[in-house]
Amino acid sequence: MKNEQEIFSRIVQVLEDLFEVDPRKVTPEARLYEDLDIDSIDAVDLVVELKKITGKKMRPDDFKAVRSVQDVVDAVSRLINED
Repeated sequence: MKNEQEIFSRIVQVLEDLFEVDPRKVTPEARLYEDLDIDSIDAVDLVVELKKITGKKMRPDDFKAVRSVQDVVDAVSRLINED
C-alpha cells in the first residue's frame, strides 16, 4: 500500500470482510461508529487487522482520535511512512 487510494481500498475490503459492512456505505466521510456500526470491540479487531496489513503496531493514542474512514486512512498512511 503506497498511496491513500490503495489504503482506502484495503480498508473497505477489511470492513466488508470482518464486519460485513456494505462497501457502498464506506466513504472517506463515513463515521465508523455512527454510520458503519463499528463498536469498540470491532475497533480493536480493526487495529489488529491493520497491524497484519502494515506489519507495524498502531499506538492506541493514534487510534483514539479516529472517527471516520478517512481518519483510518490517515493513521495507516502515517504508520506506513514513519521510519
